[in-house]
Amino acid sequence: MKTIQPIFVWKNGQLLEGDLLNAYIINDNLQSSCSFYYSILTTVQGEDGVSSSVGQAVTDGNVTMDGENYQLWNGSNDDAYSYIAAQLNLTITGDYVPPVPPAPEPEVSAE
Repeated sequence: MKTIQPIFVWKNGQLLEGDLLNAYIINDNLQSSCSFYYSILTTVQGEDGVSSSVGQAVTDGNVTMDGENYQLWNGSNDDAYSYIAAQLNLTITGDYVPPVPPAPEPEVSAE
């Protein structure tokens, strides 16, 4: 999953901000073409105002890589995300890093 420059999508009567790109290979014939399912997701801020988690999909669809693009693709995830982002006119800003829950406070014994 990659973070992207936010886009705004009108969905179900409200304007949603999508800032995460997620993608999966749904078909690859290993010769000439590969199809990806993508979704653009919202980020939900945690109650602490710092952590965040993945929210709802604001839009989704399929992208196909074929021809010279497929022949030049080395199979890497980063190259696939770059291709998908280019097809959708999105700007990738980095890797999504899921929030890490805070470490529990150490117990202090009364000894």
